[in-house]
Amino acid sequence: MGHGGNKGLSGIYCKVITMRSTYIVAYDIKDDKRLRKVFTTMRGFGNPLQYSVFKCNLSEREKTIMKVNLFKCINNNQDSVIIINLGTSDFASEKKIEQLGAVRTFDDNLVSVI
Repeated sequence: MGHGGNKGLSGIYCKVITMRSTYIVAYDIKDDKRLRKVFTTMRGFGNPLQYSVFKCNLSEREKTIMKVNLFKCINNNQDSVIIINLGTSDFASEKKIEQLGAVRTFDDNLVSVI
């Protein structure tokens, strides 16, 4: 034996690449308290495009965490959340989103969900 054990991958640089996809998340929440919770939850995962629409760049793990957190906020009999996968986050998704009318920007100091 004389080698002192298995060296494995020592000396080889391994980089793990996490694939990210762009998602549009839209929701219809019937209760104001739950609406605030969903909005706050979504702020941790993406950027608002409209009042109840977010754009998110997420790994599969992040998407799963987002769904679990949203599931805790909503009433499955009254509320609805739609998650649309636009594909990998290689900026190709920018070409898939079209907007008409005023572009909404949300300043953290101005946004208030009541």
